[in-house]
This record gives sequence, C-alpha cells and structure tokens, in this order.
Amino acid sequence: MLCIAAAQLGIQTVTVERKANCPAAAVSHLHQVGDWNDPAVLRQLAAQADVVTLENEFVNAETLAILETENVRILPSSECLRTIQDKLIQKEALQTAGLPTPCFRATDSSDELQEAGSEFGYPFVLKRRRNGYDGKGNITIKTAQDLKTGWAVLDGDNHPLFAEEFCPFKAEIAVMVCRSSSGQTVVYPVVETVQKEHICHIVKAPAAIPASTSAQAIRIATDAVSSVKGIGSIGVELFLTQDDQIVVNELAPRVHNSGHYTIEACHTSQFENHIRAVLGLPLGNPDLIEPAAVMINLLGDAAGPSYPSGVCEAMKVDGAHLHLYGKDQSQFGRKMGHLTVTGNSMESVMSRAESAAKKITFA
Repeated sequence: MLCIAAAQLGIQTVTVERKANCPAAAVSHLHQVGDWNDPAVLRQLAAQADVVTLENEFVNAETLAILETENVRILPSSECLRTIQDKLIQKEALQTAGLPTPCFRATDSSDELQEAGSEFGYPFVLKRRRNGYDGKGNITIKTAQDLKTGWAVLDGDNHPLFAEEFCPFKAEIAVMVCRSSSGQTVVYPVVETVQKEHICHIVKAPAAIPASTSAQAIRIATDAVSSVKGIGSIGVELFLTQDDQIVVNELAPRVHNSGHYTIEACHTSQFENHIRAVLGLPLGNPDLIEPAAVMINLLGDAAGPSYPSGVCEAMKVDGAHLHLYGKDQSQFGRKMGHLTVTGNSMESVMSRAESAAKKITFA
C-alpha cells in the first residue's frame, strides 16, 4: 500500500523481503530478496534509494544505525526504532515524557515476576519486550497459579519480559499521527478499534466519544510521537478508561492497521502522507470525506491456500472497497485483506461493511 501510494506520486520504490512472492513484490518498481537484518542487503537497497523507510518495527535498529553512519537516510530513524521496538524502553520513554501509561516493571527473573503480582495484584499482563504483535507475546496472568505457566509460555528464560498493570478499559481507541521530516504534523480522526482474538478486526471512524475526550486523545498521541522523534505515519494505540481518561497502550513506528480506512475515507491516506513525510513534502489533509467509515480486516479461517471465495458477492455491496493482499498462504487469524465502507451514518456503514465481510472466506 505504501508502494501504490508512492506510484501515484510518480515515485519509484525498491522493496526488500525474505521471499520473492510477498505482497509488495507485485507493486514495487524493484523487489529484492534478502534478509532485512543483513547490513549488506540493506546497503544494496540504500544504493538504489534516496530514503529508506519501514513497514514493520522488527528490523534490527543496530543494523539501521550502521547504515546511518554511512550517510544513509532512514526514516523513522534507528533511534526512534530502538526506543519503540523494546516495549519496556518504549514505556519508559513515554513515562519520562509525562504521558499516561499503565504501571509497569521489568521482570528479569521468576522472582521479579512474583513481585509484580504482589505490586499490581491480579490480573496483570506479562509481555515480551520485543517482537510481540496481534496478541502474540502477551499473556494475562489471572492468579498466582498462572505465574509459572506464563513464564514458560513466553519463554522468560530466553526472552526478556516485563509486567504491566491490567487496564480495565471500556474501549480501545487509536490515532494516526504523521510527522514530516520538514517539521509539519497532521493528525487523523480518533477511531475505535474492536479486537477479535487479540487481532484488530474492526475500525470505526470516528470513535463515538465526546469532543473533549477526542481532543485529549489527539494531544496525548501527538506528544507520544514527538517524544520518540517519530517521522512518518505512526500508530498510537490508546485505552479509554471507565472514567474517560486516556492511557497509552503502545506505539507502532509505521503505517498501521487502525489507519487502513484512510485510503477511501480521508482526503489523504496514511500511506500517501507517510511517503510525503519521509521525503519532506507538504502533508495532505487527514480529515474524513464523509461523516462515517468502517474498516473490517479479512482474517484467515485456517491454514491452507490463500484463494478468496465470495469476492464477487462482497463487491456487490454498495460502497464496499476491497483490498486483497495477495499473501501466498492463509493461517487462522492472519490478515489477508481488508474492506472499507464510507457513508453518512455509522449504523448504515457498519451494516454494509459486515454484510460484505461475511461473504469472503479463504480456503
């Protein structure tokens, strides 16, 4: 989707992925197969580009730092990535900036894990510090009897973990913030995200919250991105508490699932603004074109071929914009595509979006 947005601006893209048949290979100007943690592979990429950017936060920040010493322009920077990709360091940076987060602490041993239970009470959340997403790398510790199991499931002997106070939120919301290398910032509407098996399933734009709460969320999200010196489109996931306070859950230093709706729903998508931001171009208008939009992720039903069924039926639904990613294999819960519907009312948009999404399966 970044490649498509770049092409619309006449910009050629070079991509790197570990396999040849990844989704981006079909739409990039040139696709390179290789390990994006290998400095030699990234040097080859950088030699063909004016700027290097990321679509995930799992690239080794130290590898990117090596290239930066060789005057390769990387946005967001290795410093930003290093802060965000270790979730404990990310939380510490947010706390230092005075932003609201759940209470947290390192748990470098099973003894410290027990101390977390005493400090936070039960339930609390145990997380891997690195490489967790879509509920992977997290486990809820409901009682003291779960401590040993949680440590084993997340392999605490070999992977650094941290504990976080359980936040009894009433809604999960998110904000896409885009900061340009030239200093401009634009903010997309606050959205509500609905999870399915810990995976983002539905995004409703805008979130049905008071204007004052929305303003609070936008201020916190903007400050959070600024605190990590983020450049480009960055996703900020937030909790809305029972007493209408905003708490930062985590940041994603990239275009984000909660912003996919912006392709059809906003004057300028998160993808186009990301391209503009890393190139120092003026940022576009992030406002909604119509009053309401719903994005639904199309998730894999089981392991197997990725061929979608029901596409024609889904496309008959009025206003349904379908995006299929072309992934080579389906897995249970894997994001295989998404669809977006826009309109005048959330009720109408949700009904049409759910109707279209139900028609598509992967087998």
